[in-house]
Amino acid sequence: MTTACRACQAGLEHCHGALIHHAYQRDECTEPDCFAAHAAHDVHLDCSSVGCVCDEVLTGFGSAHRVS
Repeated sequence: MTTACRACQAGLEHCHGALIHHAYQRDECTEPDCFAAHAAHDVHLDCSSVGCVCDEVLTGFGSAHRVS
């Protein structure tokens, strides 16, 4: 048995981190030094789900992601 994930075993470009989508800022990955493509992330999060308030500060009302 191996501890490597399937994508690692297959040699596919991927990232083990989560991509956090901000309303008015660049997306960021939870893994330091990540240069993987947008689609190479399996986990995508709305920034407000991790405590970011960038959409509320700029719009003044609710989420710019249309998530309540």
